[in-house]
Amino acid sequence: MARNVRQTEASPSLLRRPPRQDRGVQTYERLLDVAGELLADVGIERISTNLICARAGMTPPALYRYFPNKYAVLEALGRRLMDRQNTVLFTWLDRHAPQGVEALGDAVEELLRATAQVTSAEPGAIWTLRALRAVPQLAHVRIESHRLVTDRLVGAYGPLLPEMPREVLWRRLRISVELGFAVDEMLTEEDLIPRDDLFRDAAQLLRHSLLL
Repeated sequence: MARNVRQTEASPSLLRRPPRQDRGVQTYERLLDVAGELLADVGIERISTNLICARAGMTPPALYRYFPNKYAVLEALGRRLMDRQNTVLFTWLDRHAPQGVEALGDAVEELLRATAQVTSAEPGAIWTLRALRAVPQLAHVRIESHRLVTDRLVGAYGPLLPEMPREVLWRRLRISVELGFAVDEMLTEEDLIPRDDLFRDAAQLLRHSLLL
């Protein structure tokens, strides 16, 4: 698909190959859950592999089997959160895109609420999101995920808006994706706006942008 932006090459991942055996998967997921909780307690700069191991009751070699350093742990947290959020959006698209652009617009608040549920259920999610923005080694995780989501949105909206150039459609939807994720962060950080009001007003703004 042609775009009006230059797509950068994917940055190399810090992660080793994730485990496939049940016991290894359980250990891997436990380490991520503990790391997410610890990240919320101590922040991005103070978290370390030693702290993660101590809280998880594991030895450093057990962690290093999966993660070479703390930034690999943060990358895995980011990828897990983004994958779970994206699954919500893909399911939402499959449900509403066949009904047309207006149906998608009418269901924006549903998408925001479902995404927020995923985020609130993820240990340390808001700090994971902050890490993806603040740590240069992790920026590619967020950008690649947001571009993937934009591509899927273009695939749904494109047939519904055949007169719109794909470059313009991709650009506008990419901006909408960024706005949607900003709303998800605001739900955790901004306590001066009632939660329902934020959902309603954000959905109205996004509805206008997604109706294009």
